[in-house]
Formats: sequence, structure tokens, C-alpha cells
Amino acid sequence: MQYLGGIHGAGVLKCGGKTLTRADYDFDGFLRKPGEIVGSGEIRMPPDTLRQVFGREDLQLLTDDGRLLSLRFSEKDLPPASDAAHVDVAGDLPPQTEWRH
Repeated sequence: MQYLGGIHGAGVLKCGGKTLTRADYDFDGFLRKPGEIVGSGEIRMPPDTLRQVFGREDLQLLTDDGRLLSLRFSEKDLPPASDAAHVDVAGDLPPQTEWRH
């Protein structure tokens, strides 16, 4: 697996097709095999909303630059009053050339 760099920004969190809230993200990208890019990192949103969606598997992030990313929580527990959680990311990730080292 090859480290590509990072991306960060903001977007709209969606769950089951419904728009929930704005969220910030900070992801690292990796080239798993030729043409397959995966990501992982942190997503931040209001603590109440994060508690409501934590553990769901139908989450998507529509980034402000138009990418639709699938999110999966990689932690089993969410600390109380936390506004951030670690996620694995797939979907419309940028090509290798757009990740910042």
C-alpha cells in the first residue's frame, strides 16, 4: 500500500438519502493496487448528530467540490460529547495527482 497524501475540506453528510448536517473532513489516501484508492481519517460534526449516526453503514459525504464519498466508522465506541470520529472512506476519491503530501 502506497501513501498518497492528504485532503481536507467540508461537505454535507447524508444518511439514507437524507441530508443531515455540514461536516469537516481530513483524510489520508492510499493506493492499494493500481487504480484502487482508499482513504481513512477524521470527520467532524456537531456532537448530537455524530451520536445519532455513529455506527450506521449508509453514510455518505457530498464534498463541497462535488465528490460523493462512502463513510464507514472504524471505531467501536464514541467518546461522550465527541465531535470527531475516525472513518474509512471509499467512493469518488481524487486521483493520485490531487493528494497533498
